[in-house]
Amino acid sequence: MGNAILVYAPYGIKFTMLDIDDFDRRILGELQRDATLTTQDLADRVGLSPSPCWRRVRRMQETGMIRAQVVLLDPRALGLDAMAHIHVSLLDHTEATIARFDDFVQRSDQVLECASITGSDDYVLKVVAQGPEDLERFLMRDLLALGVVRSSTTHFVLRQTKATTALPLR
Repeated sequence: MGNAILVYAPYGIKFTMLDIDDFDRRILGELQRDATLTTQDLADRVGLSPSPCWRRVRRMQETGMIRAQVVLLDPRALGLDAMAHIHVSLLDHTEATIARFDDFVQRSDQVLECASITGSDDYVLKVVAQGPEDLERFLMRDLLALGVVRSSTTHFVLRQTKATTALPLR
């Protein structure tokens, strides 16, 4: 098993990065495909006995490499038939404006992802809605009503050709 290395990132954020081996990669790959595997099934798939397999998983959880185990839902099965990427430019970049926008993003269930980006826009949001009218309500009554958005550009997703949460394990 690898050693933990403490890494400091910008803005005071710190995280632990592990030196992982092939067994760890196989464990992570299997868990990315199906996090409901029992320790025994996981151990069988990666070629370890259950105890060492469990210890490896536990170590990766404790260091934050494995953040959570979740259920992935089908948006369409839940009536969320519209998805869009919304590019957002803020009025200014004061601490108060950024905090207000970040708070809104954290509270909004319709926002699946938010990333601060380079270029002419400040953020890109991935948003789901029941349909175009629901998306318009989100834009007009929620996002633009914040009073901190200079402009937004919405790109409807017509069809997804790939959607995954699995990270490459090299």
